[in-house]
Parts: sequence; structure tokens; C-alpha cells
Amino acid sequence: MSAAQLVLPESDLRNFAELGFLVFPSFLPDDLVSQLRLETDKWVDAGLRAQSIACAVDPEANGVPDLLEFEMDAHGELLAYPPLMDVLAQLMGPSFVFHHMHSDRQAPDLPGKAWHHDYEQSPQGERKFAMVHALHYLDGLDKETSALAVLPGSHREVAEKLSRAHLAENVLPGEVAFGELPPGSTVLLHSALFHTRRARPDGVGKNRYFLDVSYCQTGTHWPPVKPYWRHMLRRGRELGLGGDKWAELFSEEHFLEYRPSS
Repeated sequence: MSAAQLVLPESDLRNFAELGFLVFPSFLPDDLVSQLRLETDKWVDAGLRAQSIACAVDPEANGVPDLLEFEMDAHGELLAYPPLMDVLAQLMGPSFVFHHMHSDRQAPDLPGKAWHHDYEQSPQGERKFAMVHALHYLDGLDKETSALAVLPGSHREVAEKLSRAHLAENVLPGEVAFGELPPGSTVLLHSALFHTRRARPDGVGKNRYFLDVSYCQTGTHWPPVKPYWRHMLRRGRELGLGGDKWAELFSEEHFLEYRPSS
């Protein structure tokens, strides 16, 4: 599906509900991808990513970051990219809220990440409301990068995030693995879907430019994952990233108070 095709067919809606993911090859335009790559290099090389992590780990000592990802022009455009917003509205309904954004240039020797899901709920108890992660692969995926694998249908389980972590990155029965995607591709996951980043066995290859942005259906209160979440949402409102169409995108009323993970 291309970025210009905004109306999802019934088969896509059904597949997302049943399987928990959709794949959009070459979803992002080349000019946006190029600018995102430059901004990601800045984010990593200037120490901004490291600072954002430090602020999240020890907010009392470090306060709020000097820069948020979406305060960079292309990252802000990506967050509220109109074709993405229209797709999310078909998957979650017309009212949803931004949760967080992560941007990274992942080195080829970066270790993999064990099977996990990212649905924010403590304790995990039900799946009435949707949370969606948009995984953006600026250079795509190929034989020189680590791969993504997902476990279709696992988003319908009520399970803790790390309940499959003991399986490491192992191949699981029924999984779907993505080792080849063109540049600018986006994978949408129901955030409760178990997935893994499977590292290259030799630890060589090329950098993987990877951005993930998550959004939550309104109607419940979500746990934030950033201690500076109010600052983050305020900046989104000040920048006007949601425009008039997505009035709830940076609304604070849909969140619980922040609690550090145990």
C-alpha cells in the first residue's frame, strides 16, 4: 500500500484485528526519509539521544532534555504525517493521543532484543483499548541489517511484556520475519504484539536507521513512559503538530501519573 492510498480495505482492517500488524512498503516519501536520516545523525552524534535517556533514567538529576525528537522539523512532520494519521484513525477511531517517539541509528553489532511487547498497562489486565506502534525503517531492511520478527495473533493474549523474554531471539512456530523491506517502509504493530529484533549473527553490516512512534486510543488512562511527559505533550501543542484535525493528539487528560518502572 502506498502513502497515497488512505482508505484501508476491509481485509487490512480484518488482518490488523486478527494478526496484529500491517506492513506499508515505501510508505514515506524520499525527501522526508532523507531529512529524517540527517536529523537522526544529529540526534545520535550530538549526544541528544544519550541525554534523553539520562533524563528518563534520572529526572531529578537531569531534568528535561534540551531537545525532543519531534522538535526537529522532519521528526515533527513524521509524528503527524497525514497518511499515517488517516490510517491510525481507521485502526483506532478518530480520537487518539501521542505516547512517545524514539529515534536511533542502530549499529550493525547492536545486540538483538528478546521477544517482548510494548503495550503500556500495569498490571496487564485487558486489551479493550488499542495502542499502536509505528516502526519506520528509513533505509528499509535487508541482509546487512538486523531483522524484525512478529508473532501473529499474540496481541490478543493478556501477558506481561517480558513473558517470552526467556526465548531470546529464537525462531518461534508461526512467526513472520521481515528481512527485506524497501527504504521508507513502515510496519504498524498493535503494541501488545510480541516481536523481536533479531541481530545479524556476525555483527557486521550497516547501520539501521529506525524510528518508532506510538499512539493510544482515547477512552482510558495510559501510563506514560517518560517522566517529562507533560513537557513533551506541551511542546507538541505549542508546535501545533496535531493541527485542528487531531485535537487530542497532545492532550494530557488521557494519562495517569508517571511511575518509574520497577
